[in-house]
Amino acid sequence: MKKEDLQKLLNDMSLEEKIMQLVQLPGQAFEDDAAITGIADAEVSAKVKQLAGSTLGLHGADKLRKIQEEYVKNHPHHIPLLFMLDVIHGHDTVFPCPLGQGATFNPETSKKGAQIQAKEAAADGIHVTFSPMADLVRDARWGRVVESTGEDPYLNGKMTAAMVEGYQGDSIADHDHVAACVKHFAAYGGSEAGRDYNNVELSEYALKEQYLRAYKKTVDAGVKMAMTSFNTLNGIPSSGNKWLMRDVLRKEMGFDGILISDWGAIGEMVPWGLAADLKEAAHLAIEAGVDIDMCTESYGFNLAKLIEEGKVDEKLVDEAVLRVLNLKNELGLFEDPYHGASEEKYKEITFSEESREVARAAVRESLVLLENKNNALPLNSKKLAIIGPYVDEKNLQSSWAITCNADTNVTLKQAFTEAFEGTDTEIRFANGCTLLDEDADLGFVHSHLDNFVADNEKLLAEALEAADFADTIIMCLGESAFQTGESTSKAEIKLPEIQLELFKKIKATGKKIITLIFNGRPLDLGDLPENSDALMICFRPGTEGGHGIADVLTGKFSPQGKLPMSFPYCVGQEPLYYNSFNTGRPKPTDRYSAFTTRYLDCPNEARYPFGYGLTYSDFEISEVALDKAEMKKAEGISSASATPSLYAGGDKIVATATVTNKGNTEATQTVQLYIRDLVGSRVRPVKELKGFKKVTLAPGESADVSFEITEDMLVFFTLNNVFETEAGKFKVFIGFDSATENAAEFELK
Repeated sequence: MKKEDLQKLLNDMSLEEKIMQLVQLPGQAFEDDAAITGIADAEVSAKVKQLAGSTLGLHGADKLRKIQEEYVKNHPHHIPLLFMLDVIHGHDTVFPCPLGQGATFNPETSKKGAQIQAKEAAADGIHVTFSPMADLVRDARWGRVVESTGEDPYLNGKMTAAMVEGYQGDSIADHDHVAACVKHFAAYGGSEAGRDYNNVELSEYALKEQYLRAYKKTVDAGVKMAMTSFNTLNGIPSSGNKWLMRDVLRKEMGFDGILISDWGAIGEMVPWGLAADLKEAAHLAIEAGVDIDMCTESYGFNLAKLIEEGKVDEKLVDEAVLRVLNLKNELGLFEDPYHGASEEKYKEITFSEESREVARAAVRESLVLLENKNNALPLNSKKLAIIGPYVDEKNLQSSWAITCNADTNVTLKQAFTEAFEGTDTEIRFANGCTLLDEDADLGFVHSHLDNFVADNEKLLAEALEAADFADTIIMCLGESAFQTGESTSKAEIKLPEIQLELFKKIKATGKKIITLIFNGRPLDLGDLPENSDALMICFRPGTEGGHGIADVLTGKFSPQGKLPMSFPYCVGQEPLYYNSFNTGRPKPTDRYSAFTTRYLDCPNEARYPFGYGLTYSDFEISEVALDKAEMKKAEGISSASATPSLYAGGDKIVATATVTNKGNTEATQTVQLYIRDLVGSRVRPVKELKGFKKVTLAPGESADVSFEITEDMLVFFTLNNVFETEAGKFKVFIGFDSATENAAEFELK
């Protein structure tokens, strides 16, 4: 449909029709003869279902085609319904959780995964996915860190932009693609105390310099939708924050797509205390530019009254409706309301051999090796015991893989049985204990309480018997899949006590121990690192988790994952992140001093820093060499119009370091570039990631790894309240993690 035809359609719609295009209903409203929650009048309920513009939570090609057919037939203007779903890191084929994808440091891996997710979801009837999450996260207590790619704005921007490209392709009209929705705008990851739905306190500098950068990358990638966040910012809930949505998101960042609230977020302005009732909440939200009200009665029952009373200009409704119609048009729904979905197509493509191999490769890339004493890995064992509650655990996805059938996931028991079949290595498996402590709180997830209903004495006896048999033990420990995600904030970030007790008893056998951790957040690992011969972080690996892990542990592939978030010594360090300020009294590295920024009982730095991860080989890196020591500032760029992109085409410096594989195994190393602005009009971080490259080297092989440093990499939100560069001295670091001190200095003149 042409744009002028969309405008004609809008002009011909009644006010009621237009308002209802801005209303999203939960999927159960469209199933069978269900009435809509909160609407007692059956006639009104039927009318709302007839006109509501979108729904969420449903999938199944045949079911959605039937709903769409009925909806289009009964709609006065035969406008199709939008189907949306949380396809976060998999639809049927489930990939590593976003935090695990961040560990790959490979945007192309996330793009491939998003392409497969989009293809499966679209065939199953979905038009829009509520992904990616571009929230910057620095506090491991927040459960939704599992949905993020980590603590760094640059890495988040690269990964989330790649996801948008994968979901949307060259055109969302393509039946193998869906529209993406970036969330949660804005700064939801900064929730106080790591507690969900909480307040956020940020300066405009921190917001724009750090928290907004990844969202902006998704906007630049053409994301079609954005979602408001649950939190407040400057005392205003995001769904009613006109400055944030209209001035920042639309004007400054250039977003021209649909803005949708998160579930119930418009109505939640009432308990927040910003609105007296749903009518006032609807007024605030439409003024702020929120186009779709997700699952409240705010818009549907109040916008017409507000327009009649002269409190809301109907033009605000028209501009929102036009954006909704435009997305439906871009998806090609006016021509094909089903977007190519069919049960036949869905069955043909889902769980394809190619999809599972891409997922398996992603798992291999995401695994982060934290310890490997005396080359404990790869495995070299004739008698192997695999012990722990993750031995045969099917739930290897995160709580946000809502369409995942866990029975299709490959467990460790299955994968290792396959890997050693036909060899002279004997394996024994034992759970050892339940996954959770008896008093574990899974919040709203009540169906998994069987995780701790078992005879633990019997399980322990079986584990000790397996350990006695073995020369090497793989301990498989971790959080429950339902201990990370929405509404899973934790004041303690340790493993369940019952698992730690099991580990102590197995450690007492004196056998070699390889420890695998399944997690959706950084953890306080206690004494596990000291007491493990090797320690590997597996995150929530998804469908091919068992295969990918077995591939790496058996030495078919060397691990290459890098931590996307810093791991603390203890929860008291949270929020914890590498790109912090130096402070006026930095803790010295070479002497003791009482009156400096420090803890009495814990180091300042992370136990395992951002960007850290070992391989099966040893790498060395040379000193940083710069091709020149000065860079000339671009001319003719005024502060008033400055944006990072304006600086991209000017002078540059090439920084190079030589990387050598000193070990005995071919391996891939992720070389990371960090820059520090030594003096600025605002205090600058001690380091900021500005680039990364992967290099694969055979034993004894060397390679020069070079990065071009351009002026746009030096841009920051200055005291002038614009993005620009300032002349001065900079340090450039090249190393294997954020703790590197391998640096050279240059000057911007």
